[in-house]
Amino acid sequence: MPYDVARVRGHFPALHEGAAHFDGPGGSQVPDAVADAVAATLRSAIANRGAVTAAERRADATVTEARQAAADLLGADPGGIVFGRSMTQLTYDLSRTLARGWGDGDEVVVTRLDHDANIRPWVQAAEANGVTVRWADFDPEKGELDVATVAGLLSPRTRLVAVTGASNLLGTRPDLAAIAAHVHDAGALFYVDGVHLTAHTPVDVAAIGADFYACSPYKFLGPHLGLVAADPALLEALWPDKLLPATDRVPERFELGTLPYELLAGTTAAVDFLAGLVPASGSRRERLTGSMRALEEYEDGLARRLDAGLAKLGGVTRYGAPDRQRTPTVLFSVDGVPPATVYEGLARRGVNAPAGSFYALECSRHLGLGDGGAVRAGIAPYTTESEVDRLLAAVAEIAARR
Repeated sequence: MPYDVARVRGHFPALHEGAAHFDGPGGSQVPDAVADAVAATLRSAIANRGAVTAAERRADATVTEARQAAADLLGADPGGIVFGRSMTQLTYDLSRTLARGWGDGDEVVVTRLDHDANIRPWVQAAEANGVTVRWADFDPEKGELDVATVAGLLSPRTRLVAVTGASNLLGTRPDLAAIAAHVHDAGALFYVDGVHLTAHTPVDVAAIGADFYACSPYKFLGPHLGLVAADPALLEALWPDKLLPATDRVPERFELGTLPYELLAGTTAAVDFLAGLVPASGSRRERLTGSMRALEEYEDGLARRLDAGLAKLGGVTRYGAPDRQRTPTVLFSVDGVPPATVYEGLARRGVNAPAGSFYALECSRHLGLGDGGAVRAGIAPYTTESEVDRLLAAVAEIAARR
């Protein structure tokens, strides 16, 4: 069944305000089902998890359902789903825990393509433990990270390799499975930042080969929190700092304090919504795979339309290679106009496409854009052809006045 964007858009109350949202890479708009799930949980009697009272059982069911929903989305084991305040917080927590097993002479590998949340926690943990940091550079002309570049940095002393599933600045999608094979041959762990990838394509953590896969529900139509998927057996071997009375069970031992039940309910609702983007039967995992494939095809078509339109405009520079596999994310600048000015000009025309480095600081610098970055336009499940044309017309107006 073809992707019906009009049907999808009907579930997003925020779109009634009239803006064309190309700011999804920073956080997507939320469908009504997610808002309803959050509100219903807050209105219900709820308590700390347990099995005695109805309120306790409701909390426990909410957590269990959210773990299963995340596992279905990612092709992961629900017993290895860890929830936290954000992907950044979870990555910091895990970096400190893993670093306890590192020592002088050990190495970690990070890339300049990544968001800083998959760089700085590893760099700082390495520095605190006398571990060498090795940097994988990407091709700034193509915006691509070659497998051979990462593989060439590995050694018997490599303990962990951190790579993005998709650049939140360029949309570049490294060949994760190929990188994972090299990482595991070296005896290292593979940590994948899937925050930007998860919103746009079917994900299979096992096929990717990620030992840890981190993502954020608010990038795929859900509420603001983060999660990490890992093999429960791997988590069993790790001992994070925690309160003495807190459980030693996995994955709970990695979750500090009481979980935000309303946000977990919203996460389950977001996954269910994604599973129904294209009406179909089958298990939730099967429906998710079909829906995300249909979404990917739809969004890629809009990205090609946007790329082609920008290419026709004089004085507009695009970054990365549009003919390469990537998420529907376009980074561009207008010659002679500061990115912040373009951002403001678009906003005045009802088009939300922000400017900056978006915490992909190393990536922005490697592209020669400094800390200021450029303008980023991201396509989401609710984006339409007419909105892409609206963005192009607005950019054309701004470029003509430079």
